[in-house]
Amino acid sequence: QVQLVESGGRSVQAGGSLRLSCAAAGRTLESYGVGWFRQAPGKEREFVGGISWTGGSAFYADSVKGRFTISRDSAKNTVYLQMNSLKPEDTAVYYCAAAERVGPYSNWYDYWGQGTQVTVSS
Repeated sequence: QVQLVESGGRSVQAGGSLRLSCAAAGRTLESYGVGWFRQAPGKEREFVGGISWTGGSAFYADSVKGRFTISRDSAKNTVYLQMNSLKPEDTAVYYCAAAERVGPYSNWYDYWGQGTQVTVSS
């Protein structure tokens, strides 16, 4: 079992930056890729980006490409989502999830965190 805990969400003004963390407990994230998803009120859960278990490649949804960056620190068993140039439409609950195979489909993921709220005001 892998327990995932997100942190770092808060309210921020448009144009600002936040860094979310996804810390794993119970088992190392080694050999797991990690994806970030978000869900805004009344909308379906949306893939934001993911990083492979090697940490060598990350990929992003078009809506965040160039603004968001995913990285991982194996020593800390943690994955980060750096969010820059935030927009009001980035407001959502952000979730991290772990899977052996990383991709944009939520049903690929075996383990999920509880989510952290990000609110971007204009």
